[in-house]
Amino acid sequence: MKIVADESVDFPIIRKLRENDFEVVAVVEVCPSVSDTEVLQLANELQSIILTADKDFGELSFRFQQVSYGIVLLRFSGISNPEKAEITLNVLSKYGQELCNKFTVVNKDAVRIRDL
Repeated sequence: MKIVADESVDFPIIRKLRENDFEVVAVVEVCPSVSDTEVLQLANELQSIILTADKDFGELSFRFQQVSYGIVLLRFSGISNPEKAEITLNVLSKYGQELCNKFTVVNKDAVRIRDL
């Protein structure tokens, strides 16, 4: 599975995914400070899911109906970076391709997946 990690994603999450054979393009490494729309375009070009902690991607998808290959919104608070990384890895490993063309919200205790 290909993933484009938005700048809002903590780097320990990116590292953990790469260590577990996920192909992750980190926006902070390839094109820092680009707009959310440009991140969306990059992910679509790469046929990749966007991994983000930025709620604006939900607005782009639902309110402005911009097409995406899939979005995973991380909503973590009050937990350590290693915990965030482990939860993210578990969700991506468990659901895999089911996340394509979906808007997924992940928090410490739940995963919600809905169609885009």
